[in-house]
Amino acid sequence: MRTFMESIEAEYRRYRSTAESAMYQLSDEELVTVPEGTASSVATIAWHIGGNLRSRFTDFLTTDGEKPWRDRESEFEARTPTRDELLAVWSEGWDVLQDSLSSLVDANLVDTVIIRGEELSVIQALHRSLAHTTYHVGQIVHRAKELRGEEWTYLSIPPDPRR
Repeated sequence: MRTFMESIEAEYRRYRSTAESAMYQLSDEELVTVPEGTASSVATIAWHIGGNLRSRFTDFLTTDGEKPWRDRESEFEARTPTRDELLAVWSEGWDVLQDSLSSLVDANLVDTVIIRGEELSVIQALHRSLAHTTYHVGQIVHRAKELRGEEWTYLSIPPDPRR
């Protein structure tokens, strides 16, 4: 089962790196820009991911993943944090996640955890969280690409210019 955990951890690392590569292409102003026709800036989405990971993975095995101290709705409010403020919230969530994942042992994978009052196996909770995180990482990449336009540096295989 450790192979499973290594796979989950690797996927989280891959998506964190992808989001950070997109965010590093943006200026401080672009991080907080809300593109026309969208609801959230890159900063807002990243703030939400940080808050979600911190809440879900603080005392992961022993408390509901929706902590009473978290104000989820405020994560989506328009904000203009500095890059350092944003990266602090972002990194805190990822650090809590990493600490929690590294503490899990094979026997924990069949344990039950609670998220928003719903019982899930650890494996189900990990898959749900990974899917949620990758969804928002996709939003970050898409918004960053829109903002950078022609100056965007592709994070995977760039389109063939001959097509």
